[in-house]
Amino acid sequence: MLNRWKGRLVLVLLLPSLTLAGERGFDVRDLVALDRVSSPVLSDDGRHLVFAVREIDGATGKPRSSLWHRNLMTRDQRPPRRLTPEDVGGASPAIGPDGTVYFLSSKSGSSQVWSQRIGADAPVQVSDYPLDVGSFKVSPDGARLALGMAVYPDCQSLACSRARLDEAAAAKASGTLHDRLFVRQWDSFVDGRLNQLFVAELADGKASAEPMRLAGLAGHVPHKPFGGDADYVWSPDSRSLAASVRISDRSEPWSTNFDIWLVDAYAQGEPRNLTASNLAWDADPVFSADGRTLYYKAMQRPGFEADRFAAMALDLRSGQVREIAPDFDRSLESLALAPDGKRLLAQALDTGRRVLFAIDIASGATEPLVSGGNIGSFAAAGSTLAFTRDTLAAPAQVFTASLDGGAERRITDLNADRLDDVAFGDYQAFQFAGWNDEPVHGYVIKPWNFEEGRKYPVAFLIHGGPQGSFSDNFHYRWNAQTYAGAGFAVVMIDFHGSVGYGQAFTDSITGDWGGKPLEDLRKGLAAAGQQFPFLATDRACALGGSYGGYMVNWIAGNWPDGFRCLVNHAGLFDNRMMYYVTEELWFPEWEHGGPYFRNPDGHERHNPVHHVEKWRTPMLVIHGQKDYRVPVEQGLATFTALQRRGIASRLLYFPDENHWVLNADNSILWHDTVNQWLLRWTQP
Repeated sequence: MLNRWKGRLVLVLLLPSLTLAGERGFDVRDLVALDRVSSPVLSDDGRHLVFAVREIDGATGKPRSSLWHRNLMTRDQRPPRRLTPEDVGGASPAIGPDGTVYFLSSKSGSSQVWSQRIGADAPVQVSDYPLDVGSFKVSPDGARLALGMAVYPDCQSLACSRARLDEAAAAKASGTLHDRLFVRQWDSFVDGRLNQLFVAELADGKASAEPMRLAGLAGHVPHKPFGGDADYVWSPDSRSLAASVRISDRSEPWSTNFDIWLVDAYAQGEPRNLTASNLAWDADPVFSADGRTLYYKAMQRPGFEADRFAAMALDLRSGQVREIAPDFDRSLESLALAPDGKRLLAQALDTGRRVLFAIDIASGATEPLVSGGNIGSFAAAGSTLAFTRDTLAAPAQVFTASLDGGAERRITDLNADRLDDVAFGDYQAFQFAGWNDEPVHGYVIKPWNFEEGRKYPVAFLIHGGPQGSFSDNFHYRWNAQTYAGAGFAVVMIDFHGSVGYGQAFTDSITGDWGGKPLEDLRKGLAAAGQQFPFLATDRACALGGSYGGYMVNWIAGNWPDGFRCLVNHAGLFDNRMMYYVTEELWFPEWEHGGPYFRNPDGHERHNPVHHVEKWRTPMLVIHGQKDYRVPVEQGLATFTALQRRGIASRLLYFPDENHWVLNADNSILWHDTVNQWLLRWTQP
């Protein structure tokens, strides 16, 4: 299906001179200043589109989010209009059955639910609770809200949790006692609270003063640290909710056993575990229109967070479960019911691109509904589909299309003025024979000022995960165009273990962190140099974060003559210590064959610490103090090894960052430091 956007994208790829009309390359300062679009939602009839835009406040330099609206029935190309006032902002929009737009805002001093009618002058604060509302969902009948809030499990009221938080903040002693793991997760220490679901009645546009807690869900809903409102859903009759929950007990740090629980919205009866027979991950529940079937995603292998997510159908009366598309060898990232009730809509990575697929519920037949670049968040209502798309050379915009395969319509034109003089590097996918001569894919990006006949130094990016992919998307932390904008050519390889190439390809890295991936990277750089003569592969630096940082350390000892320099962000140095200090133990236990004390050889087989004596490549090490996934000691140990061996090295330390770098000023420092390091070592 060729549409206007795809036609324009293909034109850019075929005629790269069109992308080079700008006067300068893309820079991190452009990156942090970009408006970012997200969360498109549609009214039930598909006539109205609302989405969120994150902007940078010109006065404070801090990000703020607001909601925008577009009437899709107008035939002209008028731009969307701001829906919520700047001082109110707004995020996580939802449209109720009567057309009211609900959203989260911190205008009152805490995160609360607000509402606004399309065309109205002012929004209304709906909830006013002593705790932050983390997420919400409007019931199908519009009479109630499901709310996610973090509370102390033994507190019977929100005020009790508020008082306990205030008491802890005022305490003179800072020590905390812990009886089990998790002690900390991602970037914060736990304090005994659980994310729990509540139901509030809506009357005259206001939520009830004390919402009812749905008891019996003895785990985080939404789950931590990255759960959201996809973790729970209202039934069509608004009488119950289905929620994905992992029991919060002592086994939680080494368990991926999330189950779908059905709970009565009036707190009558105990919650019912619908997927108890599956000890792996069950997620993203979605009801059929008649409420008789529950659709959800499910993994098969307990303890493996990168297992294939398959689409499942559970008959709620008989209890029978079936997989809908067993032959579809891609892992689903999301799940929604199409308005016709006959198809499921789901995103999945497929050969370096994120595609929105339509899955026929009856037959399991699966086909791309929207593709090209990176299809982000989406919504479907009536005959309309709304979605975001970005690429390696373009930040996200909002598009609409008809669900019957009609032409696409671009709704937004964000950042056009800001990027008017910027030239993005042209990019191209390529393929080569990797480990065992199996096909492996990657991308090459030209520098912004590319000229035929010249050779350019190479920024060789290594993705994390390791079950991940850089893919054809506009990344806001590892954005390949920032290197192209600094005059580098960029090479990215989806080595064995990457997602989007079938589950067997993803599985192949388990127990072999330093084997197949290293061979793929070596062959990939060589193949790129042969296929793209402008690459000066003898003037290349390798950069990676998380597993990519691990691979940088592994390369230092196992491919020491491969690169002019290395950049290690939040990388693993010692697998043994990593096992005992990281928080989510299921990850190293699956990847290396069990707990360290039961299978030390599995953890030591590809441990970078054993190869330090062969290190000689200059390395920049970067780490954040609040990184509890790969704790900061791993970075400090890497730097110690480099300094003690007399290898040229620098340490960039962030006391306020976690596994990522999120602060805009810190991101500028990060990119400037990295690019200076690359330029220093890649001179002819």
